[in-house]
Amino acid sequence: MSKTKSSFFCQQCGHESAKWLGKCPSCNQWNSFVEEVIVKGSDKNQKDDWTAYNGISKLKTVSINDVISAEEKRIVTADAELNRVLGGGIVLGSIVLVAGEPGIGKSTLFLQNGLQLKNCITLYISGEESEQQIKMRADRLGILNEHFYLLTETDTQTIFKEIKKLKPNLVIVDSIQTLQSPFVESSPGSISQIRECAAEFQKFAKDTNTPVFLIGHITKEGNIAGPKILEHMVDTVLQFEGDRHYAYRILRTLKNRFGSTAELGIYEMTGQGMRAVSNPSEILITQKEDQLSGIAIAATIEGMRPLLIETQALVTQSVYGTPQRTVSGFDLRRLQLLLAVLEKRGGFHFGVKDVFINIAGGIKAEDPSIDLAIVSALLSSYEDVALPQHICFAGEVGLSGEIRAVNRIEQRIAEAEKLGFEKIIVSKYNSKSLAKLKSSIEVIALGKVEELYQLLF
Repeated sequence: MSKTKSSFFCQQCGHESAKWLGKCPSCNQWNSFVEEVIVKGSDKNQKDDWTAYNGISKLKTVSINDVISAEEKRIVTADAELNRVLGGGIVLGSIVLVAGEPGIGKSTLFLQNGLQLKNCITLYISGEESEQQIKMRADRLGILNEHFYLLTETDTQTIFKEIKKLKPNLVIVDSIQTLQSPFVESSPGSISQIRECAAEFQKFAKDTNTPVFLIGHITKEGNIAGPKILEHMVDTVLQFEGDRHYAYRILRTLKNRFGSTAELGIYEMTGQGMRAVSNPSEILITQKEDQLSGIAIAATIEGMRPLLIETQALVTQSVYGTPQRTVSGFDLRRLQLLLAVLEKRGGFHFGVKDVFINIAGGIKAEDPSIDLAIVSALLSSYEDVALPQHICFAGEVGLSGEIRAVNRIEQRIAEAEKLGFEKIIVSKYNSKSLAKLKSSIEVIALGKVEELYQLLF
């Protein structure tokens, strides 16, 4: 009889312990340990050996001087946004984890990308949907591909038998939480099952040079469900986010061993699937006929791409004793810092006002250069005077009220010029970059928040 081994795992972070603990020593959560059976014993020796697959047999130890350095081979997809986020295409042998809210469109996006790869044999493994459901979605997308295969199975050993028969060029797993390895006896979705299944797919990807996409779930806090080790095992982690009430979705890189982690792709959810948005600035700026106060346009950079986004502010007299500070798509602590700067350096009494900030289009802005636009929108709403429509802002605001320089100012100015803006307000400390610049847009360089107020009002 083979011995069964059980262990206790923290359901929050995946920390393993030989006995039950009240508080997790890794993430400090209380009552998060659950017992899981992890070994079935003799089955462990039956794991797949991939040396015969593709006829690849590698020697284990090599001198670093014998390794030939070359560009990673990539599969370039028909989706320009996905290529950008992955750093130029799907790297052969890479393992990519994609996480996002339920119903956000993860399955649709990767089904669509798999169907568009006409020259590759793609295997789509679904543990959540039947073949009929996937076929209905494929019919809705309206893409035909005879090299696209479906497999509805949750047992990893059965999946690997099918993979050996088919020899696909790309494998998509939807989702990793539904798979079950026969070498671990706990239920699907448990910490040890997720870890074991991901490890088996990682071994397959590296040994056979086949790229694998793992679609994952997220917890109610917005973190990727399963142990933190899952993110360490994979090469790339993508987050698919957006508000379900908006049509726009953002694919963001959280980790990438083959490219930049600052990239993002923007999609529009349509009846025919996900449409890549090539010029997002036009959709993020609303075309208004009336002049409205509290609106300013920020020239930001996300990854390598310049974006012009609309910032909205509302400043009203506080009815209750404690003024409210509400933000959507912006950092609340950053707003409190900017309000303190305006109160101290400009003498504006925001302490008795309710302040609301919104970044239009459901985008989360992390670029510090948005500060100047937020300050302008706050002052516009405070004075109830609309800003001129053809003006935009790019600058970070320091604690002493100075407007600090931001990087890649040339790209921001070029994007603003392309969209028809007539003026852009930047920091005077960007003067070295501005001296070489030749553009038709008027560049106004300021040093302090007080100068901004005098210029606008």
